[in-house]
Amino acid sequence: MPLGKPFYERDPAAVARELLGRVLVVDREAECSGAIVETEAYYGLSDPASRAARGKTKLSRWMWEDAGTSFVYMVHGHWLFNVITERRGKPSGVLIRAVEPREGVEEMRRRRQTDRETNLTSGPGKLTRALGITGRDNGIAVYLPRSSIRIEEGERAENVATSHRIGVRSDLPEHLRFFIPGNPFVSR
Repeated sequence: MPLGKPFYERDPAAVARELLGRVLVVDREAECSGAIVETEAYYGLSDPASRAARGKTKLSRWMWEDAGTSFVYMVHGHWLFNVITERRGKPSGVLIRAVEPREGVEEMRRRRQTDRETNLTSGPGKLTRALGITGRDNGIAVYLPRSSIRIEEGERAENVATSHRIGVRSDLPEHLRFFIPGNPFVSR
């Protein structure tokens, strides 16, 4: 059962923390899924690292959509998968940085061309390639039961560590990266 839309209509840091342990499902020709083990929160206009910091553009327009909408963009040749948070018109979101594979592991290996399971989804670009997520996946409501990409209940993580976001030049002072410590699929 997917997490409902109200789950996403909150502060991005709270959503990012509470997504840990939930299951990201991509249901296409082969269903692939993974438990979310690492996230980052982004605060939109007030956050210099956010895609919305420079205002609404052709790329960032998805951040102004409803909470629970997917936003996928490319950085350094890699697609990054995000989910919009808060209310429509207030751009903020959560980057899903890593998942622990559950279903469709053979398909993930084929897509990533690796047999090292801990290398399949241990970073935002790796997980999108393994799960088959691309820019065509913008605008999907991840809270609907029949969506091709959805986030399901799973077991909420009890033990959560935090740090500053990875690869961010101008970061906010608070820790906005959340991860399950000791999990081998957390990015390095």
